Amino acid sequence: MMANTQSKKLILDPGRAARNYWLDLYHYRELFLILAWRDVIVRYKQTAAGAAWALLQPLMSIVIMTVVFGVLAGLPTPQNVPYAIMVCAAMLPWQFFSNALSLASQSVVSNANLISKIYFPRMIVPASSIVVSLVDFLVACSILVGLMMWYHFWPTWRILVLPPLILLAVAAALGPGLIITALTVRYRDFRIIVPFIVQFGLYICPVGMSTDFIHEKLLAKMGEDLGSKLFMLYSLNPMVGVIDGFRWAILGNTTTFYWPGFIMSMVLTFVLLYIGVRYFRKTERAFADVI
Repeated sequence: MMANTQSKKLILDPGRAARNYWLDLYHYRELFLILAWRDVIVRYKQTAAGAAWALLQPLMSIVIMTVVFGVLAGLPTPQNVPYAIMVCAAMLPWQFFSNALSLASQSVVSNANLISKIYFPRMIVPASSIVVSLVDFLVACSILVGLMMWYHFWPTWRILVLPPLILLAVAAALGPGLIITALTVRYRDFRIIVPFIVQFGLYICPVGMSTDFIHEKLLAKMGEDLGSKLFMLYSLNPMVGVIDGFRWAILGNTTTFYWPGFIMSMVLTFVLLYIGVRYFRKTERAFADVI
């Protein structure tokens, strides 16, 4: 008895990829899942400590910042919130952003053999790499749970707002990630620049201190008019809005929320995402030739 089999054929006529790009992203969703699952398996299976690495990196950063800024410098926290919890609420989204940006920026070059052999929407590669950082983020959330249990600090209903804030963090990482990975294909110098950007970004984001503290210091040092303008400029940083959102959701009624700055940060996040998608699509056609 012979079984009838049907094979799917994909004909790449001129202009097809541009016309059907977003539909192809849906059709190749299984490839997205396979690449994401492969990266997660490699990340956790080929290391001696396994998932412990996803805990050690943010945990050590939280301990160092707590000792340096909380104990030695004595920086204030919103309404006597434990300093370790305030830092952890910011370190989790920052660690996700930095890891996602680093992995996305190298993703296309790391998959050069796949890129040069078959057709598929190349955006699948950097998008799937972000899943690894998302898994690391979920694992690292156990640190926050442990700190809350230790300090008897319980979240309010605001914790329910975390899922859309996580999506905002994904958008904040994906936009610059698409731009940098497209630049890395042509200019390999970006492989050296990205770690510097990530390291520098930690110091211009409100991870070790609250945004209210930065706002008050700017007003005190620069005056109300100039200080307010500088703070609005500071709020343009996409991760400022993400971190403030996480703290608002995790710390509950103990923290305030600066809506104008959050809206500006969110707008810039989606502007960068739009620019990233446009630039990536414009350059991806030449990836196979120059990679």
